[in-house]
Amino acid sequence: MTTQTDDQRVDGRTARRDRNKLAVLDAVIELFSESNLSPGVHEVAARSGVSLRSVYRYFEDVDDLVAAAIERQIEKTRPLFEMPELGEGPLSERIDRFAMRRAGLFEAVRDIYRASIIRLADESQVSAGLTQVRGWMGHQTARMFEPELAAMDPDQARVVELTLDTLTQFDALEHLRSGRGLDAEDVVTHLRDAVTRLLV
Repeated sequence: MTTQTDDQRVDGRTARRDRNKLAVLDAVIELFSESNLSPGVHEVAARSGVSLRSVYRYFEDVDDLVAAAIERQIEKTRPLFEMPELGEGPLSERIDRFAMRRAGLFEAVRDIYRASIIRLADESQVSAGLTQVRGWMGHQTARMFEPELAAMDPDQARVVELTLDTLTQFDALEHLRSGRGLDAEDVVTHLRDAVTRLLV
């Protein structure tokens, strides 16, 4: 008969705790996808199958729980944030690649973006994260179209770069989806056409 050592028991508890914690975070993400952007702890516990007591043991409060869920979804989608060969290749190819990649990224993170927006005023961690993502996206856009911007006079380049940045941020993409009723494919087409008009 084999018996567990103390280390094995600790490892088992740690693994179970990690599984439960991820189940809780995935439950929050799932609730976001159902347009429940402010889920309560009772709802999360019921959806995840983890006890209410355990949820409170893993997270200080709802804000901490939601912030952790947002971070988990960002980590899961992190490869989509990368855009290979920035500034390389013919302009039409770069525009197409950029439009597809940026719109695809938005669709993958749209639910957590919407959940983040409603927390901007109250949660500094969420606000700082969104500010960082916006800055990173603007830098990525400028690098993708650096050859065209460099060929313009500085004043024109500044206006075009700001317009490109505004047009391709999540805020604008959410407006296209929710405010203007475009579907995901229409958003790609709109991005492709709008960026082309600015740069050609």
